[in-house]
Amino acid sequence: MMKRVINNCLGLVSILFVLSACTPTIIPKQEDTKTPDSFNNSLDTTNTATINWRDYFVDAHLATLIETALQNNQELNIILQEIEISKNEVRARKGEYLPFVGVRGAAGTEKIGRYTSKGANDATTDIEPGKEMPEPLPDFMVGAYANWEVDIWRKLRNAKKAALERYLGSVEGKNFMVTHLIAEIANSYYELLALDNQLEIIKRSIEIQSDALQIVKQQKEATRVTELAVRRFEAQVLGTKSLQFDIQQQVTETENRINFLIGRFPQPIERNSAAFNDLLPSNIQAGIPAQLLQNRPDVRQAELELAAAKLDVKVAKARFYPSLDISAGIGFQAFDPSYLIKTPESLLYGLFGDVAAPLVNRNAIKAMYYSANAKQIQAVFNYERTILNAYIEVANQLANISNLDRSYSLRAEQVQALNESITISNNLFKSARADYMEVLLTQRDALESKFELIETKKQQMNAMVNIYQALGGGWK
Repeated sequence: MMKRVINNCLGLVSILFVLSACTPTIIPKQEDTKTPDSFNNSLDTTNTATINWRDYFVDAHLATLIETALQNNQELNIILQEIEISKNEVRARKGEYLPFVGVRGAAGTEKIGRYTSKGANDATTDIEPGKEMPEPLPDFMVGAYANWEVDIWRKLRNAKKAALERYLGSVEGKNFMVTHLIAEIANSYYELLALDNQLEIIKRSIEIQSDALQIVKQQKEATRVTELAVRRFEAQVLGTKSLQFDIQQQVTETENRINFLIGRFPQPIERNSAAFNDLLPSNIQAGIPAQLLQNRPDVRQAELELAAAKLDVKVAKARFYPSLDISAGIGFQAFDPSYLIKTPESLLYGLFGDVAAPLVNRNAIKAMYYSANAKQIQAVFNYERTILNAYIEVANQLANISNLDRSYSLRAEQVQALNESITISNNLFKSARADYMEVLLTQRDALESKFELIETKKQQMNAMVNIYQALGGGWK
């Protein structure tokens, strides 16, 4: 008898599968992970990205700021909680394909109307000879039950794997945030050093311009220049002094930006600005482009999101197939608690199987299937775009480092020449062999060139930071 029931069930499942197995046709897209062989015709696989950030940024003050930010930055801590959410999603998905088992207890009482079919039958039933069934009728029950959706088509397991891929992707997202945070703090720190040095240049320029103003005043007393020259020199000194307060405001804002990144209220940033001009960019080893697939957290995250999207397509496809649910229960039930332990009279159990498959009006399932495929294609494009963006970022920064190195050498020579020209112009002016406008223009050009030299040094240090981030360094 049981064999016949099983055979009938298998036959019914086969019919349902044949009727529902017809799935719409989709055109999946395969990702292209090819990258150029090299960045600059070098196949050396030595890569700066493998260096720990503590060894890459040797400034002790900067290292302290980064360490503090990795502990206190609010945005990073928000992402850590998102990782916990993703981890719990994996747990929830894992529980869906395991049997749900629970215990249940109940107690109640019931009074059936005598002039009903059930009431009339109960009135004639004796539990013991000469003893009528109790009225109202109590009811006591205790037992265990289980429900299980048999994961025939791996729908639930694939959903769990997709959740796991997204969890791992959220971890890579956190790693990418770490690289971004480290780079932002380092860039702001070097900007702060540059501003300090520009402020020092302004103070020295004010002294030089003030000395020149005194010379012009003496020349006026000797009737060798007019009041116009004195006013022009005074205007230059006042303009340079006003520039000093602009720089001080930028220093304040940069300090507060760093304080925000490390999660604290405004306070002075400890730093060694005097050594800024002596800083040298690190020697960069870019490795080969294929290493970006493993070193860049955003590329790894895009890859994991793509894997999850592919699994989502399988999950959506499995919805077209029949599902098998099994439910079972066992326990004891009686109208008197003392009878609960009497077996087999109070024993109850049940086992049920339920097979269901979509046959008509499957538009909702088709829509989910098409949407899952569209999202998978989106993930492919996003993965390819992320790889392309990573390569371009590295290529840009490598070119930037090379060009800044040449630019800094030329600007250093320019500053040297203009510093000498200040002394020459002052001496010529004293001997009436140069016009006061030549002195003014020379001092202005010298100040601008010094500012540009500091700016170029800052850009060099920023390029060193950005190439480290572009290569995928900082999160390991």
